[in-house]
Amino acid sequence: MSGAPSNSIWSRPVRGTRGPAPTHGRDEIAAAGVTLADAGGLDAVSMRAVAGALGMAAGSLYRHLSSRDDLLDLMVDRCVGELRPHPADEGSWVEQFLLLARRQLALHGRHPWLADALAGRSAAGPNTLAHFDACLRILTPVPAGTAAKFEAIAMATGVVTLFARAATAPGPVAFEHVDMAAYPHLAAAFVAPASAPPPGEDLFDRTLRALLTGLLTSDGPHQRQP
Repeated sequence: MSGAPSNSIWSRPVRGTRGPAPTHGRDEIAAAGVTLADAGGLDAVSMRAVAGALGMAAGSLYRHLSSRDDLLDLMVDRCVGELRPHPADEGSWVEQFLLLARRQLALHGRHPWLADALAGRSAAGPNTLAHFDACLRILTPVPAGTAAKFEAIAMATGVVTLFARAATAPGPVAFEHVDMAAYPHLAAAFVAPASAPPPGEDLFDRTLRALLTGLLTSDGPHQRQP
């Protein structure tokens, strides 16, 4: 993972050397944006709307930020900060990673717009970097290469996003009006008895457990070394 781009909000000082002192800190600005997004989605978040929520003139916000992208970066990083404190060194690395992943899923539940805001964001803020650092700390006992660990973190994040989107998606596809005779395997699947999942473990846990152990343990595919 590379550092913040030179034009990102994280590479610039909190305030410029000229002009009046900022009337609101970055965290206040991010909090206002998050509140707007939680209530109305990302479409409700604009520089004008955030400025209004803070009692500022729209133009005044540009003394703090260069663009709406800066605002989204602040909002994303503020939300990722809710994952603190990160799991302690207790239990197996798999259990620690699953705990962190469940917290990520709950985070998406509190902020349904987060998955869309994360797409295309490339400037990692301090809370986001701390999250990745925590992931790598958890994976310290795993004898896999660095590249494999980063791949596993990225895949696990993708699984979290997939489950988060599924939670807000419409219901399952309806087949009541389909002539199933043309789809024999699909028809057979509907009449086959459903097998029960392992007790005490849901699909999210089973998916992540299989993914992590498959990618990072000696029983999985060949690991790339750093």
